[in-house]
Amino acid sequence: MIAADHPVAPPQPESPGDGEGKPPESPRRVFRRRFITATIIVLLIGIPAGYLLVSAGQSRRSGKDKEAEAAAVGLREGWPSKMQRRIFEIPIPGNGIGVQYYETNNWKASRMYAKFRTTSAGLDRFLSGVGTGRAALEPGKVNISSRDIAITGWYFSPNENWASITHTNKKPRPTQTITVNMTDPASPVVYVVSAATP
Repeated sequence: MIAADHPVAPPQPESPGDGEGKPPESPRRVFRRRFITATIIVLLIGIPAGYLLVSAGQSRRSGKDKEAEAAAVGLREGWPSKMQRRIFEIPIPGNGIGVQYYETNNWKASRMYAKFRTTSAGLDRFLSGVGTGRAALEPGKVNISSRDIAITGWYFSPNENWASITHTNKKPRPTQTITVNMTDPASPVVYVVSAATP
């Protein structure tokens, strides 16, 4: 048989389909599929990354707040935390106003300084919460040390009516040094230094 008996078929143009007999996808469908894929990838990467950024920012702000509190020198306006009040056994009465506090820590001792104004009944609740009472106050005396006065900036005028008590607890519980301005008996001002030593 000669070559002329078997004519060669002309080459067929390639099908624009996928080679499996399926019709070609429209450009709109291809774009939509790629857009959805890109969106999913962005969400899978972007959401966790965004969460990490927010979390890091919150952690940084929290750390800065704690650092600022630790670096603060002198009394701060506001109430010490419940944990601080519990650790240093300073039961500031609920009606306390003008509350200020300051905490110091070193290898020798931890101290909480607090000042607040209360009522006569509030003073009784405070003293009772510490573990003492009004009868134990020594009139005419300021028992806050000069060291603690220098730290806090408190001023105890000789023209005021003062009364004091030092309430000692067994270690590791803190000892409270308390001075009260009784010039206005209905609105006494309490100064307390609570020191805990290891």
